[in-house]
Amino acid sequence: MKVILLFAVAGALALAASDAEVQKAEKDWAAAVMAQDQRALGQILSDDLIYAHSTGVIEDKAKYLSNLKTGAAKYDRIEHQSVTARTYGDAAVAHSMVRMTGSNKDGPFDNRLMMMHVWVKQGGRWRLAAHQTTRLP
Repeated sequence: MKVILLFAVAGALALAASDAEVQKAEKDWAAAVMAQDQRALGQILSDDLIYAHSTGVIEDKAKYLSNLKTGAAKYDRIEHQSVTARTYGDAAVAHSMVRMTGSNKDGPFDNRLMMMHVWVKQGGRWRLAAHQTTRLP
């Protein structure tokens, strides 16, 4: 009985640590986007990224990075107002409420969004595999 309890506690602590790692990955992603840090984003984003904007536009990793590099998309602020992360082995889902400000081809934006990220553990690090946002009123 004590061994089972020990394994249950160890498992719960491991999940909590993984959830915290994903929450940190969320913050690292936001910081890299705001800084337009192509090198950091190259490591954070999965090579087969699916990036779905709240406008319905879907980009792959190359297009997303290109838009940041050329200034077609610029994010001045990505503020997580809440983050819930759940890990499932080498995959994780993060749900956030965020405020994003910046500019794109349509001009300046100030959006309140619900954001869903899918993270995968590749090469020992969490990488963003999918992004989906929904604009809130």
